[in-house]
Amino acid sequence: MWGALLVGGALCLVTFYARGGRHLETTTATEMGLTIGGGVLFAASLLLLGATRRRYGSWTLGLMLALTALTALSIGWSVSPEASWRDASRMLAYTGVLAGSIALVRLFAERWAAVLGGITLAAVVVCAYGLATKVFPSGLPANAPARLQEPFGYWNAIGLTAAMGVIGCMWLGARRRGHALLSAMAYPACGLLLLVLLLAYSRGALAALAVGAVVWLAIVPLRLRGASVLLAGMLGAGAVAGWDFSRHALSSENVPLAQRAAAGHELGALALVMVLALALAGMALTFFTSRRAPTPRTRRRTGIALWALVALAVLALVGGLAASHRGLTGSVSHAVSAVTNPNAKPPPNTPGRLTAVASVRARYWKEALQVFGAHPALGAGAEGYATARLRYRKATLVVVHAHGFVVQTLADLGIVGLLVALALLGSWIVEARRSTMPLNRPPRAYTPERVGLLTMLCIVVVFGAHSLIDWTWYIPGNACVALLCAGWLAGRGPLGPAVRPADEGAQAPDEQPAPERARPTGEQVRSAGDEPRPAGHGGSPRWRLPGGRELDTRLVLAGVVVVGVLLAAWMQWQPQRSEEARAQALALAEAGHRRASVQAAHTAVSRDPVSAEARFALAAVQSAAGLSARARDTLQEAVRLQPSNPQTWLELARYDMREHPRAALRELRAAVFLNPESIAPESVSGPAAQPESIEIYNRLVELMRRTGR
Repeated sequence: MWGALLVGGALCLVTFYARGGRHLETTTATEMGLTIGGGVLFAASLLLLGATRRRYGSWTLGLMLALTALTALSIGWSVSPEASWRDASRMLAYTGVLAGSIALVRLFAERWAAVLGGITLAAVVVCAYGLATKVFPSGLPANAPARLQEPFGYWNAIGLTAAMGVIGCMWLGARRRGHALLSAMAYPACGLLLLVLLLAYSRGALAALAVGAVVWLAIVPLRLRGASVLLAGMLGAGAVAGWDFSRHALSSENVPLAQRAAAGHELGALALVMVLALALAGMALTFFTSRRAPTPRTRRRTGIALWALVALAVLALVGGLAASHRGLTGSVSHAVSAVTNPNAKPPPNTPGRLTAVASVRARYWKEALQVFGAHPALGAGAEGYATARLRYRKATLVVVHAHGFVVQTLADLGIVGLLVALALLGSWIVEARRSTMPLNRPPRAYTPERVGLLTMLCIVVVFGAHSLIDWTWYIPGNACVALLCAGWLAGRGPLGPAVRPADEGAQAPDEQPAPERARPTGEQVRSAGDEPRPAGHGGSPRWRLPGGRELDTRLVLAGVVVVGVLLAAWMQWQPQRSEEARAQALALAEAGHRRASVQAAHTAVSRDPVSAEARFALAAVQSAAGLSARARDTLQEAVRLQPSNPQTWLELARYDMREHPRAALRELRAAVFLNPESIAPESVSGPAAQPESIEIYNRLVELMRRTGR
């Protein structure tokens, strides 16, 4: 219990503090904490464990470090080096989480249930908070969308959290070991998570959950128990969500806050009734089956009935498409066209989008592939997509990520980055298979631990499926859950012989394991790995120092890890320190302290030497201090640093407007070349006009008049 509370509390802390990962200060603190914490855990595992327990997960961790190193190296060729620096900081934090998870499984292999319980608990807490923001919306802006999006500020992130939590609830409600009352609570928890998933209107999270649930039911023998949790949650959540969708105040945009609050209170009452009803149903089912396990015949019949329901649902879907005005083939081709059409109109943020197919992702993917075409080998640099896409975009939407891991990697790191990522995936699959054996049937027993590890595998599958169509890889609260499970599976190693199968009651004939020997406990495994060995027989190697003294290699490796972690955390801190110095410089300049402001701006540049924003601030305070020539040199240096960034050319053109009009015209033309949509008709006129685009357009016209062009 305490382990689950600790894991759940850590995941909640990451989620609520880092939120969507878009605020520099909170994100930096989170990344530093994850890097240091994971590195210290890994160093501790090196010190405490023998050589035989250190090898599992090493290939996965090594390739994760390689991907992180490539991300950091891309600063040198990135179109946006400061964004690449921050992305390298994120990858260092993720590597720390993976290393910490591998260390935890090496130290506490028998505590797998605490990890799964903590993940499920964190998902319930986060989703309950998200639902509370709709029940009590007074703290939200008046124009907040109807879709649930807190605490991440992004609806698909809260939807993914709910989807991963549902997989944990299926395990919790299906397990035979543990307190029956706790297993019964999986029913109301699953209903709550599914309700949040539906109210987030997240189609991608629903699809990812469908993939994960199908995989879980296919590889875990406790299908009937898991299906009962899922079906009960679907019935409860579907009823409440249907009521919500029918209320204009809850499902429409631009609704007065007073109306939304009144309807939200009603939603809260219905959600509470659903939770209580599912809790009673869960206790009844759990205690009944614990006293009287279903016979194999009952299991078989129930399984046939479930498969019949699935078949009927598929037939109903096919029949509905065939009866539509487009017909079956026409409906399928229309759906494919809507998904792949980059000019498709996105559906509104209403419940109807759950059944809509159109999306703007095809537009983002097309732009990412165009960026990849211009930089095929190494890409535009980590997180360079946001800057490089400006040359190819056909709309004025502000987009930071390509909404897909594969296309984002191609745009940012090119074919080399994709190959490293695929090698990482392949290595993890090989190492995770040792412990999960997902395709192995009896006589290998389904021990409680193996069922738990298979559940972790399904959580990773849910996250991976969702990351193919969204950018939740960049949200710490989502990614840390998947990395925790992935590291645990990679570092666990082969399971020992089993005492008994996971389902201690009657089992279907195809789930009956052969008798096996008792599996050693985690303490026995660790002590066996730490036994002294003769030289040359796998013992821990030692370095001989002058004077005949010996130094344990484990101590050296742990020291190297700690030093590397501290250096990584220092690197992660620099952009935030630069931003603090930049803000201080601008404040000092406004207060009239010119010399101090210039000094603070130089400090900002020295802390983050690839930041264009720091140089813009330095040029501003230099200009205010009367150092015009130096200010122009600073802006020209920003252009040399980031020649593919239209913002650097624009800032230099703004400075040259008065004294160097011909140079300003060339610089503005360069900015427009890199960002053609900045002066598109819809950007400079009409209701969608952008202030910066209007400024660029007016300045360009003025300069052309002044220079006779």
